[in-house]
Amino acid sequence: MAVQRVRESLLKRGIETVLEEETASLIGEVGDPNFTEKADLVISLGGDGTLLETLHRIGPSSTPIAGVNIGTLGFLTACTDEEVDLLSDHLATGEMNIVERSMLKVEMIEEGGKAHEFLALNEVVLMRGETGRLVSLEARVDGELLNHYRADGLIVATPTGSTAYSMAAGGPLLGPYAGVFVITPICPHSMSNRSLVVREQAVIELSPDENGQEPILFSVDGRDILRIEKDSIVRVSRHEQSLRLIRLPGHSFYETLRKKLHWHGG
Repeated sequence: MAVQRVRESLLKRGIETVLEEETASLIGEVGDPNFTEKADLVISLGGDGTLLETLHRIGPSSTPIAGVNIGTLGFLTACTDEEVDLLSDHLATGEMNIVERSMLKVEMIEEGGKAHEFLALNEVVLMRGETGRLVSLEARVDGELLNHYRADGLIVATPTGSTAYSMAAGGPLLGPYAGVFVITPICPHSMSNRSLVVREQAVIELSPDENGQEPILFSVDGRDILRIEKDSIVRVSRHEQSLRLIRLPGHSFYETLRKKLHWHGG
């Protein structure tokens, strides 16, 4: 089992491990409910989705995460399960190769003024609800009106998220350290509505258009799906905490991009 292989590889190099409860139960052990408080590094076993779930479980933190992908290398993971010993050797040096990815602070303010705060690595999405009809949305950037959208929805994505839902909706790919966010409409009614790239210091506000009547759903990283009421506002800005990822030397974002998108440029 991958959990045991990774732990044995780390222990051989003198690296102590702590298992969280759900992972420990897979191998018949009892985990530590407070494992993140004792960890200098968190290892996620799975794909990019598992690493995303790990991030949301531990919340904003300066603790680095290393993803071990059970299969092919992902955009966020450090290595595949066949490269576990390489990861262990790298960690044993004590000089971890850490890259940082911008995240989103997402505030959903209800019409009564009650605020809810969320963390997003990939994107925040406002989308059509139960009726299946197009929704009417207003978007503002730094307080200035950007556009009134009539579409299936609207995505605000980080460079990390530009390879996820935003890309599927026709948005541009962004380099991981571009220092920008992208606003991408989903199937807009007007063909002139295109993605817009804005600086990551911008504050983006999304809300139902005053003339719209359709139900609108709100989602962060494909989670926390809530219904947006008429006078609600979703405010998106850069989170003060970045995600700190372990990268093995020799593995680059652009290499992964070529493999994932089946580019053949050499």
